[in-house]
Amino acid sequence: MADSAPNDSTPAAKKTAAKKTVAKKAPAKKAATTRTPAKQAAAKRAPAKKAATTRAPAKKATASRAPAKKATASRAPAKKAAAARPAATSTTAAPKPAGNGAGDADQNLIQRLINWRVSAAMEPHPPNETVMKLQQPLVDLLEKYYFRVEVEGWEKVPDETCLVIGVHSGGALTMDAWSLVNAWQKHFDGKRFLHGTAHDVLMASPGLGDYFRAVGVIAANRKSVGTALARGEDVVVWPGGEVDAMRSWFKRDVATLGGRTGFVKQAIRSGVPILPVATVGGHDTVFVLNEGKWLANALDKVLGLKKTLRGSNLPIIAGFPFPIAVEILPAHVPLPAKIRTELLDPIEVDDDPDRVDDKAYVQKIYDQVEAEIQAGMDRLAAKRTLPVLG
Repeated sequence: MADSAPNDSTPAAKKTAAKKTVAKKAPAKKAATTRTPAKQAAAKRAPAKKAATTRAPAKKATASRAPAKKATASRAPAKKAAAARPAATSTTAAPKPAGNGAGDADQNLIQRLINWRVSAAMEPHPPNETVMKLQQPLVDLLEKYYFRVEVEGWEKVPDETCLVIGVHSGGALTMDAWSLVNAWQKHFDGKRFLHGTAHDVLMASPGLGDYFRAVGVIAANRKSVGTALARGEDVVVWPGGEVDAMRSWFKRDVATLGGRTGFVKQAIRSGVPILPVATVGGHDTVFVLNEGKWLANALDKVLGLKKTLRGSNLPIIAGFPFPIAVEILPAHVPLPAKIRTELLDPIEVDDDPDRVDDKAYVQKIYDQVEAEIQAGMDRLAAKRTLPVLG
């Protein structure tokens, strides 16, 4: 009771003054209510205020006491929309390099770095003429004396733009792929350019990725390949990817396209023929002792490397200068193996866009390409006498 005494002892004069003040204001309030035209004009100018005044007094008081909640509620639709966006992104096709919008938030630092680097190779560009001129003498020496490259079947290359499909070998450094692109440039004397394609990890590698871009290599994805073909520029794709390049040395003469039929769909969309290419010898530049699937699986459980590096193999290699090494990025200097390549008969595809969804047709073309490459590899492998020496 002692605490309540000061509150009940308010001076009468103070109370009276308060009442007078209210009484004086009351007429003004009444007068305000009579100014109907002004109020209507104000209502027209500020409909939001009118809506706000129609709320019950209790709600009005609550709203004034909790502006933070109101602001939070107004952001709820935005949050809901934001939550929907990543879900929509995750249902789209395969990993895209660089600029995935909301999907970037789900990527780790390595993936973001790779995407940033690969984005520079999304748009096809002609090779840097200075780099090409500077490297050509060395390239010619390597092709002629170190890898002793042999390429036959030039008469089978169609006059129109084509999608070249082949296999490549040798771990992270595929000399058979490199030698094919260079031989193409020399044969056509620069008048018909062939874009090589490379895995995102290689395109993102410091030094190597920069060199690839300088010589016209593009990222191995639908956007880059489709753009180049639409410009009338030839593109070579190795559908087997890392499964092909890092297959065991004991499978070096097996055509490996990895069951990936995307190249057939690309040829249909672009309306170009497929030119199969067979090659052997690249897998003698390094010895892949084990494909390392078990190692990739084990590390993936801890570090998530499969998603980050977009690969299923971590090959264990024997080469120079390391007798034993795990190769993610190049960990060897290629041995001087003899590389033999043969350009095969082109395969025409139906350019009806609906054929892309015809699984039976797509599989038929895929099987035909794989069979042609395997037959060519068998012929070339029969010419080999010794590994490395050829």
